[in-house]
Amino acid sequence: QVHVVESGGGLVQAGGSLRLSCAVSGSIRSINAMGWYRQAPGKQRELVAIIAGGSTIDYADSIKGRFTISRDAAKNTVYLQMNSLKPEDTAVYICNTRAQLAYSGALGTYWGQGTQVTVSS
Repeated sequence: QVHVVESGGGLVQAGGSLRLSCAVSGSIRSINAMGWYRQAPGKQRELVAIIAGGSTIDYADSIKGRFTISRDAAKNTVYLQMNSLKPEDTAVYICNTRAQLAYSGALGTYWGQGTQVTVSS
């Protein structure tokens, strides 16, 4: 079983910063990718940032230059540093990982419960 737990959300004023963390635990052989998605009320879930293969990084155009994703492979943890936050960044931020299970070797996609980020104007 794989557990994905996010932390670090909250309320911040426009222009402020937040750092999100996501820890993955369980019977994992390897992690192929870790990333962050977000979903605002009434909108579809969208990719924010992702690290694949340990070093390949991709960002949504809307957050380039403001957000930075990083990963601590030893801790199976991914971070999202969010600077210069805007009200339109308000959403539930959800961690995603693509991992290989330890015993079966099966590759699966796992989601966290999400953490709320609210940016006030």
